[in-house]
Amino acid sequence: MQNDNRIGEECGVFAIYDPDGDCARTTYYGLYALQHRGQESCGIAVNNNRDITHYKDMGLVNDVFNDEILTKLDGKMAVGHVRYSTTGESMRENAQPLVLRYVKGNIAIAHNGNLVNKDELAQELSVTGAIFQTTTDTEMIAYTIAKERLNSKSVEEAVEKTINHLVGAFSLIVMSPQKLIAARDPWGFRPLCMGKKGDAIVFASETCALDSVGAEFVRDIEPGEIVVVQDGKISTIRTHVGKKPHTMCIFEYLYFARPDSIIEGQSAHDSRMLAGKYLAQEFPVEADVVIGVPDSGLSAAMGYAKESGIPYDIGFVKNKYIGRTFIQPSQAMRENSVRIKLNVLKSTVEGKRVVMVDDSIVRGTTSKRIVSLLRHFGATEVHVRSSAPPFMFPCYFGTDVPSKDQLVACNYTMDGIKELIGADSIGFLSVNSLKKIIPNANCQFCDGCFSGKYPVDVD
Repeated sequence: MQNDNRIGEECGVFAIYDPDGDCARTTYYGLYALQHRGQESCGIAVNNNRDITHYKDMGLVNDVFNDEILTKLDGKMAVGHVRYSTTGESMRENAQPLVLRYVKGNIAIAHNGNLVNKDELAQELSVTGAIFQTTTDTEMIAYTIAKERLNSKSVEEAVEKTINHLVGAFSLIVMSPQKLIAARDPWGFRPLCMGKKGDAIVFASETCALDSVGAEFVRDIEPGEIVVVQDGKISTIRTHVGKKPHTMCIFEYLYFARPDSIIEGQSAHDSRMLAGKYLAQEFPVEADVVIGVPDSGLSAAMGYAKESGIPYDIGFVKNKYIGRTFIQPSQAMRENSVRIKLNVLKSTVEGKRVVMVDDSIVRGTTSKRIVSLLRHFGATEVHVRSSAPPFMFPCYFGTDVPSKDQLVACNYTMDGIKELIGADSIGFLSVNSLKKIIPNANCQFCDGCFSGKYPVDVD
């Protein structure tokens, strides 16, 4: 079950063409680096002499795969996926990559994002006889590609035509018997980059995955671009490039991306440091120590401390064997979930006025428990700061923002939130400051979950 004060992560994709390497094992390491983007399920599909085989299951990467399984997944191309369910139920059938067998052969598909026209697309496909085996929009993309392939000269042409049918966020990997294809939606909501290692060509959701396998970053895939790899040669299709404004999800910088990743030219760690800086300017306070809530709140806490001049220290020890989501079998366990994941360093907070910086406040229940823990360990004051603005609106592009009736900012005033979580003061980064935290990014951004302004019309 998802931690009740956290936004559900995205998914992560990784793919490689390597004529000489162990593609499945390399993909395993790439997915391991992307584990923060989804912990519900994972999978790897490989292409061995045009025969696509795959293995996937519920669980973390190192739990699902072992040496025996990876050895059997032999091939010169591979695609992998880690999943958090923003569309479709949490079950093995929805794990990716999806492998589809149709009249033109086999394809494997891995997808990060969410389609806003998935209901219309499902209706159109059902009328033509499609029978869905999963509850994901990824299967709708796969069926659309298969349908378009019947009247196309190549699979990449089918992908190009498929994009005309898709509205929303999708960073996509398609593996056919002969080709590895990476495609990104025309708005560029979700990240996707390309790297090289010798003769190997790699695609990944984040640069940290390239680093983990020793690949050199080449460039980001452009919004609307389709990149095709066949026998080591790279070609691109740019029909959809520049058709829409480039609007990367701002929450990639605030929360989703690993701190060591570079997204569209901007360091995620530096963005969070800047968020902390502007948060300190907007909500200063007299205090003795600044601490961050692991993991995404740490960089912002450092930025707050540096700007305010208040010393930064480690306030929490995190159980590193528990991911961002974990099983909570009972209500009693849910109540203890903070203690299971985090413990307070008493020497840091005892007898001190504490500034606690977190990456976001969603429902407020976990913030309340953390504040209570800090007071239990001797903090005399607790000033809560969020490096993200208040969540006021749903997200339609793959971020699991709860409905308005569960969002604390939609149901309480700032004073009400302060009283609810038991803080001495509270402050959220302003929406106006968001544009200042990505000074090096070569894109605009979507802040719809904070502002209600979406780059795509949604029903």
